Amino acid sequence: MDRRTENELASVLEMARQAREIQERRARWSWVEPSVWTDRMLAALENGVKGGQWFSLIDKVYSRTNLRRAFARVKANAGAGGVDQITVEMFEKHEEANLEKLARELETGQYRPQAVRRKWIEKEPGGKQMRPLGIPTVRDRVVQAALCQAIEPIFERDFAEHSYGFRPQRGCKDALRRVGHLLEQGSVWVVDADLKSYFDTIPQDGLLRLVQDKVSDGRVLELVEAFLRQGILEEAKYWTPETGTPQGGVVSPLLSNIYLNPLDHLMAKAGVQMVRYADDFVLLCRTEGEARAVLDKVQAWTSAVGLQLHPDKTRIVDATQRGGFDFLGYHFERGMRWPRSKSIRKFKNTIRKHTHRQNGHSLKVIIANINRSVKGWFQYFQHSHITTFRPLDGWIRGRLRSILRKRAGRRGRARGQDHHRYRNHFFAEQGLFSLVAAQASVRQSLTKVKH
Repeated sequence: MDRRTENELASVLEMARQAREIQERRARWSWVEPSVWTDRMLAALENGVKGGQWFSLIDKVYSRTNLRRAFARVKANAGAGGVDQITVEMFEKHEEANLEKLARELETGQYRPQAVRRKWIEKEPGGKQMRPLGIPTVRDRVVQAALCQAIEPIFERDFAEHSYGFRPQRGCKDALRRVGHLLEQGSVWVVDADLKSYFDTIPQDGLLRLVQDKVSDGRVLELVEAFLRQGILEEAKYWTPETGTPQGGVVSPLLSNIYLNPLDHLMAKAGVQMVRYADDFVLLCRTEGEARAVLDKVQAWTSAVGLQLHPDKTRIVDATQRGGFDFLGYHFERGMRWPRSKSIRKFKNTIRKHTHRQNGHSLKVIIANINRSVKGWFQYFQHSHITTFRPLDGWIRGRLRSILRKRAGRRGRARGQDHHRYRNHFFAEQGLFSLVAAQASVRQSLTKVKH
């Protein structure tokens, strides 16, 4: 083989290697917005940029393609209109004109976010406790989504492994799986931590400094600050918050993760097994002494950065004893898990909405509505202890028997002969989803996989 042929072959092999490298990198970052994060930018992201800071990002934010994709994201999440009363549907009618206007305002520095409309919603259906929800205008949600698509990968690159909330390709089930594994491995002394009003108390200046550590584009930093300082309108009252991130904003989950990332790495460096989902986190230790030392470390960190652990809700638990702890809707105790009491109440309140005795729908329609709710609930809680499901199946059938009793002209809840008139197999024949049968199927599938 002559020198020229060798060089040509080497060139072909190098091109193939580069193509494979790009393909593998794209697979690792499959969730990023491709119009913003080009192959060259992704390579810089993985290899590190000079000084660890990113410049010239604002043009990525206001690019027409990025704004178009941002609106698609906002549209998919739906939601109500903000203080300007413009809904997603109204914005979409003049989508190109609206996006063009946003692009020009962002490019020229004229863009200013509007106030966030605040409303109060029940923490759980039928409950008395309320929590605030901020509703930005649709145009502001689009800009926030475009901003996230431009800067999220920069911070995601360095987020800790044990952080699961509001992150791409991660979720509650991953966090729960990790907690279950650590408990099985003997880390049963649990620091059940609760940050008091976290989203409302994040020090804005401290948060901005963390963003500045990686982003040096002044226009992008001004945009982040503008969203933090957004005014809030609640009925006729208007004010500007001095702390916190606006709950309900598209950018708030990312900013909340940025502020807790130093705690994540502090715990990882100390060898502490931490599992965090947004502001909800547990630290799993092997001894009570270790748990107490870890709690002291977390308390010192939160005090130093302007946060506070809830004095009544933060505690140390021996998960092998009665009492246990709650995490992401589950209750963990003595090697078992089941839905926490609030999760059961929320589930029952949902079913009650479909099963009022005066319900005018046919039994077929009622059962179809129930099935949609029950199947979704089961998908999340299917790994609960076996004793969880039979009582709930019975309770649901009882609600249906009460409807049928009412339609037969009898008063009160189902009892006595109603159980004989409408036996369990009657509801099975009507297509009612059974939690017990579903879990039995899951257990059978798991047994086959193990063997």
